[in-house]
Amino acid sequence: MPEFFVDGASLHYEDTGEGEPLLLLHGNGEDLHYFDKQIPVFAQRYRVIAMDTRAHGKSTHGEGELRFERLADDAAALLKHLGIKSAHLLGFSDGGNTAMLFALRHPEMIRSLILNGANADPSGVKLFWRIFTWISYWLLFLFAQFSESAGYKREVIGLMVSQPHLTSVNLSAIRIPTLVVVGQHDMIRASHSRMLARNIRHAKLVVVPGAGHAVARKKPETFNRIALDFFQDPMKQTDEEAGLLQEQ
Repeated sequence: MPEFFVDGASLHYEDTGEGEPLLLLHGNGEDLHYFDKQIPVFAQRYRVIAMDTRAHGKSTHGEGELRFERLADDAAALLKHLGIKSAHLLGFSDGGNTAMLFALRHPEMIRSLILNGANADPSGVKLFWRIFTWISYWLLFLFAQFSESAGYKREVIGLMVSQPHLTSVNLSAIRIPTLVVVGQHDMIRASHSRMLARNIRHAKLVVVPGAGHAVARKKPETFNRIALDFFQDPMKQTDEEAGLLQEQ
């Protein structure tokens, strides 16, 4: 079982295929198996590195507070450990949030970027889901008085409650070719996804019809085609074409 030790944590990862490196970052409360329908397909063209984020899956928590900045640095450290100078990066949900921090903190290590269902701040999530998350968070706060595992889960969900806090200025500093992908019925507000694509330079937005938040899991053929087309030629669209997509 491949493991990498960094900053007090043991990080589990899988390394599959050959070609240009492609790093996959899963969402909150999940593990690398979220991408089970992507890894075999992507590995036909790319060297795919999928990791369990710190405190998720088979990776341990380590010391200190969970923050997206720390998760981004973990991902960068893993690539360096594998001798990879730069990679394509695909992040889903909280993995997308981590990916944005990665792009800000280690821009030289990213060749292209897919943000799937990401949000720059908690208000980007639709109100129903924010309320649901808050209720879960405070219930776990109560249970944490009696259960260590509940306290552990509370800290993980806390990422969604209080982080990240990226401004339009932060987003405009991301100058890597970027694709923002969301489902038509995503838990991320449509206006928020448009805002991401509008503020990130060289970004374009794709909305998958009939899909919810977990586009890659529920509509893998569509998602895989979109992702592979983008990775093959991240700058294929002109700025004008990207702008038209953002208005839809």
